[in-house]
Amino acid sequence: MTRYLRKVPTLESSSNILNLIDSTLSSTKVTPASLAVGGAYKRILDMAVSGAAIVLLSPILATVAIGIKLCDGGPIFFMHQRIGFGGQPFPCLKFRTMSVDAEARLEEYLLANPQTAEEWNATQKLKKDPRLTAIGGSLRRSSIDELPQLINVLRGDMSLVGPRPVVADEMARYGRDVSYYLSARPGLTGAWQVSGRNDVSYAERVRLDVEYCATWSPIKDVLIMLRTIPVLFSGRGSY
Repeated sequence: MTRYLRKVPTLESSSNILNLIDSTLSSTKVTPASLAVGGAYKRILDMAVSGAAIVLLSPILATVAIGIKLCDGGPIFFMHQRIGFGGQPFPCLKFRTMSVDAEARLEEYLLANPQTAEEWNATQKLKKDPRLTAIGGSLRRSSIDELPQLINVLRGDMSLVGPRPVVADEMARYGRDVSYYLSARPGLTGAWQVSGRNDVSYAERVRLDVEYCATWSPIKDVLIMLRTIPVLFSGRGSY
């Protein structure tokens, strides 16, 4: 187990997040491929599969891009900073599913709906999201909005399979187990996605990520990728 895990400082409180990331980055002396969960084998597979997928899915990618542009004329892609392997921030790519004034809409909606605000604080997601564009809901339910992350995989920001990419503020939820998250590249899919997605509590999501990082194997990656296909078609737990 220990050969897959980076030794990073434990997280005692949310105020230590930035110190944790800084110390992790400053202590990195070798290439990520030799340290991340799965090592060079996993990285080679990531590059081969993501490169082929981008070529094969290019007609779908182009069609979705045109549809998004026709909705409101706004940007095609949405980039949000997430925390990757070893605490390295990276721009996580998605097809834009929200309106160009999404933040203002969300703030207004949460103020008018206190119960929904509780849902947002607990999960950072909404079952009925007022920010979605005309095709945004369909893109999310099918997870097509996440296809641009194949570019992140090809670049080395992410892996095909791994923990769900999180923002810096979410790392506090991992507590002492944050070292497991930092030991791997975040995944395009993972144990959480094939276990119910948004129907799964955050604590269970952390447990699944920790178990994946601690017990990684090539077979586990293949099984998760195979299980991802029916989950995408079912739309289970997606919103």
